[in-house]
Amino acid sequence: MNALSAPPVRSPARSRLGLRAPGRLHLGFVDPSGTLGRRFGSLGLVIEGFATDLELAGARTDALHADTPAAAAELPRAMAFIERLRDQTGMREPLHLHLRGVLPAHSGFGSGTQLALAVGRAFAAWHGLVVDTATLARWLGRGLRSGVGIAGFDQGGLLLDGGPGTDGTPAPLLARHALPPEWRVIVVQDSSLRGLSGDRERHAISTLPPLPRAHAADLCHQVLMRVLPGAATADHPLFAAGINALQARLGAHFAAAQGGSAWTSPAVARLLGWMRDSQGDQAAVGQSSWGPTGFAIVPSQAAAHTLLAAARSAGATDAALTVDIVAPRNHGAVLRAERPA
Repeated sequence: MNALSAPPVRSPARSRLGLRAPGRLHLGFVDPSGTLGRRFGSLGLVIEGFATDLELAGARTDALHADTPAAAAELPRAMAFIERLRDQTGMREPLHLHLRGVLPAHSGFGSGTQLALAVGRAFAAWHGLVVDTATLARWLGRGLRSGVGIAGFDQGGLLLDGGPGTDGTPAPLLARHALPPEWRVIVVQDSSLRGLSGDRERHAISTLPPLPRAHAADLCHQVLMRVLPGAATADHPLFAAGINALQARLGAHFAAAQGGSAWTSPAVARLLGWMRDSQGDQAAVGQSSWGPTGFAIVPSQAAAHTLLAAARSAGATDAALTVDIVAPRNHGAVLRAERPA
């Protein structure tokens, strides 16, 4: 049992707890319609550079604080998670919740799940409760389709889950690999747009035609025989070929819910489409979940800088986009106890 699933009993000397939960990219489903018998099944990658960061402390009465406008916008949702945890545990000690930073909402980073699990793990640790992450997710209504955010919170890395059970049981983790630390992820954001979420996401999924059985079988093959072996053996071209095939198939399937395009953002599409066309399987290119965030996974920092410079020279970039180069993250959330001096 790791430190996050067995937090220390609260000490009166501890002034507050901190927790930093990393973002993840959702690389795609393997059977979104269940035409092979089990629905969804998700492939995801945890990354550095993007995180939800919070602190929890005791208080005379409940208090909320945020360091940024984006964090302030998430305070009501964070407080709702605390109330659900109180209902589950019966523990109603007043708390001071400080959101230092949050993941971009509805942008493909798993912001809702990471906020829920960060609040849940800090709440459990503060009260000395030993509760596993899957239970926290169930209490807080997370992981209904994908389990990679839950597993990523605990372990990081490249993750494959088997889709939730028909009885609502969480998606089991089927495989986890650490990506080579020298690989890099070019993360492209369009802050003017948001991906589908909530009722709009549920409606979009329910109205799409079923993915043909042969297409779902091909997705499974791409993941099992290209993506996972590529990650396990540090064979970047093999990994990239699998991701590119997966993204092309899923982009065509979900285009009907995205205005006829495989991409939510036209500006992201231009840049990453240029990278895909110019690099072939030297870059694993796609959109995370419903976007608008896109990614290109390349074999090194130098390759990332060279590719971005070439894209700028070709006029494929847009000044409105935010572009970051980050490493894969092969470990999960970090819980820290801070004591008074």
